[in-house]
Amino acid sequence: MRLEPMRYKEYTWPYNPETYTVERRRSVALHKVPFGGYCLQDLGDTCRVLRGEGVFAGTGAYEEFQKLEAVFDETGPGLLVHPVWPAASAYFVSLQLAEEPLPDYVRYTFEFWEDQVTGAGLTEVTGEQTAASGSSASGSGGERVVYTVKKGDTLWGIAGRYGVALTDLIAANPQIKNPNLIYPGDRVTLP
Repeated sequence: MRLEPMRYKEYTWPYNPETYTVERRRSVALHKVPFGGYCLQDLGDTCRVLRGEGVFAGTGAYEEFQKLEAVFDETGPGLLVHPVWPAASAYFVSLQLAEEPLPDYVRYTFEFWEDQVTGAGLTEVTGEQTAASGSSASGSGGERVVYTVKKGDTLWGIAGRYGVALTDLIAANPQIKNPNLIYPGDRVTLP
């Protein structure tokens, strides 16, 4: 069986990496309760991580590594197409030279993190929708921006993602009685 070549943004590997691992983790929070007990809260999956190791061999091996390094230097996520991993938007977060390069042989390691947020999350709510929902927060021009909580979200994470202070986010959402507990489907108004 011939596997398709791995691709990221505009770069296509001349041959697939030798090894790779796909890591998935679940984020779990521990909450203490009265009288010495505790409960666990499932915060959902974290991003999938694809790690691997490969070599470039033959004439031009070091030049090929430099092409890969140029792709690493580009900012922002890109489409990662891997023969086994489903195609996904991902960040190229690590590229290492694994040994002293020879003129015709380069061993390297890499790491990609899946980006599940690109193009998702925020929803514009118009004046009519605001009136229908019974909410009172408004932004510029009578419109406001509302985020719908997804599995694994925290207020701290939402604040960091959209560049707002956590205290301002909490103040803009008095309907949230306990800022440490939000649930999928909750609506969070951005200040």
